[in-house]
Amino acid sequence: MKTRKSFAALFTVLLLIMTVMSGCAGNSDKNSKKGTKVTLNEVAHSIFYAPMYVAIEEDYFSDEGINLELVTGYGADKTMTALLTGEADIGFMGSEASIYTYLQGAQDYAVNFAQLTQRAGNFLVSRKPIDDFKWDMLKGSYVLGGRKGGMPQMVFEYILKMNGINPDTDLDIDTSIDFGSTAAAFAGAKEGDAGYADFTVEFEPHATSLEAQEKGYIVASLGTDSGYVPYTAFCARKSYFAEHQDILLGFTKALQKGMDYVSSHTAEEIASVIQNQFSETDLETITTIVSRYKNQDTWKSDLVFTEDSFVLLQNILMEAGELENYVPYEDLVDNTFSKKVKH
Repeated sequence: MKTRKSFAALFTVLLLIMTVMSGCAGNSDKNSKKGTKVTLNEVAHSIFYAPMYVAIEEDYFSDEGINLELVTGYGADKTMTALLTGEADIGFMGSEASIYTYLQGAQDYAVNFAQLTQRAGNFLVSRKPIDDFKWDMLKGSYVLGGRKGGMPQMVFEYILKMNGINPDTDLDIDTSIDFGSTAAAFAGAKEGDAGYADFTVEFEPHATSLEAQEKGYIVASLGTDSGYVPYTAFCARKSYFAEHQDILLGFTKALQKGMDYVSSHTAEEIASVIQNQFSETDLETITTIVSRYKNQDTWKSDLVFTEDSFVLLQNILMEAGELENYVPYEDLVDNTFSKKVKH
């Protein structure tokens, strides 16, 4: 239970911070021209979350009277910290983080109110091209994985087990490298180095970038091979729910418009809209990545976080040894707003 222990330590620190800040996290500032300021902390900035960026670039949030400030947390632990301390109003991450903090006894815990992605967004990248990849090819290999207890790593292990592979004994998975740094470590290692891996598990645009550099080759999609998984969702503190119903409804309306756009437009059109969010990536690459995600049915048509999906998430946590008992769906998921905006 290493991950739960780390969240326990984090939660202790959070309690101290929240005590000091208890009088500082009141209602969001209002501006008559820009609307209500809402700070959204996202776990990462990735094309994987295209519907959200469409909503930003098409001014759907502004249309709902929301002046959205987007901050990247670079990790679920950091995003959850920002949320629980009041630094962020809404958090966007894997919902496993809300389960961990709930189990640590948080009173003002995070409640999930809108699910964005329904498949994993990462890919298995090989050092060498493989025309007919099979998962058992990973036996005996060295793989750069994700953070232990995080969704990328747990879904990876879930797929391995589905294919009869023991993640602890059949291969060597390195979970020590920081989120976002594995692609550079993979590309920079030379044969014979201690860190020279056979495979790496990468999000976009890193997977496509490795291919462009001829440093790696995408051989499998974790999103396709794991099936439907509630990978990322939006959440807010219980107290924020009680005090800002109108904001959360407007926020969810804007998100649903973004979901509608990606379901009704081509990859080229979506890429053109979100290009401003990824200025370091050329339009052709963005289009390729959007097309890949669109073709594997990454995004839900609505934002409802079903109980079946929440149970599946907990099953994955249990398989990974990160959860002992189920937590109540009705405590950690509230579909009030997602059902109101559902078509």
